[in-house]
Amino acid sequence: MPATPSAPTSEDSPPSGPSVQDGDMEHVRRFIAERDTFARHLGIEIAEAARGYARAVMPLDAHHRNGVGMAHGGAIFAVADLAFAVACNTRGKVSVNLNTAISFLAPGRRGPLTAEAREISAASRVATYEIRVTDGEGTLIAICQATAYSRNQPVPGLAAEGAVEAADAPVSATGPASAPASSANARSAD
Repeated sequence: MPATPSAPTSEDSPPSGPSVQDGDMEHVRRFIAERDTFARHLGIEIAEAARGYARAVMPLDAHHRNGVGMAHGGAIFAVADLAFAVACNTRGKVSVNLNTAISFLAPGRRGPLTAEAREISAASRVATYEIRVTDGEGTLIAICQATAYSRNQPVPGLAAEGAVEAADAPVSATGPASAPASSANARSAD
């Protein structure tokens, strides 16, 4: 498993307001995982989150495959989108997707599918991420570039400047802690 990258250190990196702590990464991961019912429906789990980085994993079952038995493009996009949603929200601010471009490079034949999102550029309100998706054999099957826009408000429930924001909905203990939040919800809560 590759080492988790650190946030960009260039002078172009934005001031992100209050410092985002390691414990906050777990909060962001859980916040999205517990609210993204679409990703949970697909069986996607958020395996790892760090500032500007996330890794999501999805099984490749029969309902994730297209008519010729390979990973469905929508399933590939869904796991990539969830990794992106988590990575961009680890900046501590609610972020939404402005644009995503995906290139499918090879058929996904064996699961699980793994998506790793890494921040590659960030300004105060806009950040760009690269997402790489591999299949269970380690074959690179897709590359995405996605752009996030920060809504300049803390992720609900995240401790910021000594105050804790109230979450929109109570944290559910019924879903797996690593079950992802749907990209649709992540989009409104990315």
